[in-house]
Amino acid sequence: MTHEINSFEELRTLFGEPSELAKRKVISFVDEHCLNYIAQSPFLVLSTSDEKGYTDASPRGDAPGFVLVLDKNRIVIPDRPGNKRMDSLKNILSNSRVGLLFLIPGMPETLRVNGKATLSQEPELLERMKAGGKNPLLGIIVEVEECYIQCGKALKRSRLWNPESWTDSSTLPSGAEILAAHSKLPGATEADIKKRLEEGYKNRLY
Repeated sequence: MTHEINSFEELRTLFGEPSELAKRKVISFVDEHCLNYIAQSPFLVLSTSDEKGYTDASPRGDAPGFVLVLDKNRIVIPDRPGNKRMDSLKNILSNSRVGLLFLIPGMPETLRVNGKATLSQEPELLERMKAGGKNPLLGIIVEVEECYIQCGKALKRSRLWNPESWTDSSTLPSGAEILAAHSKLPGATEADIKKRLEEGYKNRLY
């Protein structure tokens, strides 16, 4: 016996119809409310996929307002120095469709933006997104097709913004420990990788 769902009709039977509010909340441009949200958001998740459908979700963050709103149809995400894998950027070159999830700490509602992305090195554009005394390496321009607020049930259930629910940091595995276990880099100890991470956080954020 299988409990796998294979059709949208089965999903609709299970979940029922969306409310009129849910149906009507999606807009196709950045209005003043979305602009205000983006201006106060220090963090987003960028979702991409390649031409074969393989997916990636990449965290992007900086000071609130780090994402530049060019006009009601275009926003720009600065691409700062990272690990040089360029997973998101490679995907965008083969499949321009992207999804963004903006968060503001303490606010349960998130902002979702869907659209098409292109990569730009236009000097004046990069200058407008300077941080830490340096321009970003490039800008990810997103042509907005859908923009809407997501209700806060997930964040409320997870108690994400409630410090009392946070795990004691002393019980967490370190990033260096996980990297050492996964990479199995010859000759590199957990202490070596920890030192590399700390040096990067200190000297190569921008």
